[in-house]
Amino acid sequence: MSSNIASAPFSRAVVSAMLLLEAPFDPLRRQMNSVLLTVDLTKAVVDEAIERNDSIVVAYHPIIFKGLKSITLDNSQQQSLLRLAAEGISVYSPHTALDAAPGGICDWLADIVTGTPVTAAEDQKKDDDSDSEKASIEEDPFLDKRRPVYMLQHHPSHRDMIKDADLKLGATRHTRNPITALDIPGVPGAGMGRIVRFNEPQPLSAIIDRVARGVGNPKGFPIAIPQGKSVEDMFIRSIAICAGSGGSMFANLKDIDLLFTGELSHHEALGAIEKGQCVITLFHSNSERGFLHTVLKTQLEEKVKVEWEEVRKAEQEKEGVSEELYEALDDEYVTVEVSERDRDPYGLVISRVGI
Repeated sequence: MSSNIASAPFSRAVVSAMLLLEAPFDPLRRQMNSVLLTVDLTKAVVDEAIERNDSIVVAYHPIIFKGLKSITLDNSQQQSLLRLAAEGISVYSPHTALDAAPGGICDWLADIVTGTPVTAAEDQKKDDDSDSEKASIEEDPFLDKRRPVYMLQHHPSHRDMIKDADLKLGATRHTRNPITALDIPGVPGAGMGRIVRFNEPQPLSAIIDRVARGVGNPKGFPIAIPQGKSVEDMFIRSIAICAGSGGSMFANLKDIDLLFTGELSHHEALGAIEKGQCVITLFHSNSERGFLHTVLKTQLEEKVKVEWEEVRKAEQEKEGVSEELYEALDDEYVTVEVSERDRDPYGLVISRVGI
């Protein structure tokens, strides 16, 4: 967070470093004191930010990855930036800073896999719910059972997800360390990725259930296990974790039983199971998006409120503040929301016949 504000309103109070787009302050079209969180800055999210009249979009993935020689409407990403600038909306991207920070995305994923195991009673309830859904499908008079019916299922929205009180994050005894530690003064534990080592081996089935609960109980997600093994047979002592794409980070790790990430290539996954390892993937951004809802929104809202109050007081005490800027500074309202339109490009196509 930065309090280095010159003559611009709310968005400059929120960020300074990693600012990809700084929109000018227009007193005739003042933005709301609101932040929109997203993993990817897609055209749908840009539309949402404009409709909401936000001051700034915090996009986990930077929309600018390399230098630009021009900014035109021919490129969809540049078009998004131009539209946001025209509407007075700035763009900020924390990306790997959130990966490496203690309490960041990788620690959030580590908290999930070290959560409390499921009880037998809860297992039975899930079976009952599954039987109920199956019965409703079989009794549907409008369902043609002679041919498959497919449904495209995207990852469940964390906005509507009820927190699972039975999943006590980080409750299973373990140790954790970064895969690649960073020496940052005053920030112990910073680094890329995480390695979790359990005090006692954990059933793979229990870890799968923790992951499902922690990311919103999706209809399914990919796993890979060595040939000749079954999920019920396998126990996990150690997990390597990387949000997004973990292939390069996992490449030289040893004594790891499970790789947990958003995506691995075919050959990376094949190489892992050939070495006796297991793999859990969620699709790239599904390993990141839940952090915005469950952690970042609250943290950022608290910090932005404090920061904005300090900026307001400091700027209002200066001489020569224009009437328009003073009016903007007089607005103490602050809000942080997570995009409702941000989603991973991939979904699961599920057959509704023979369930």
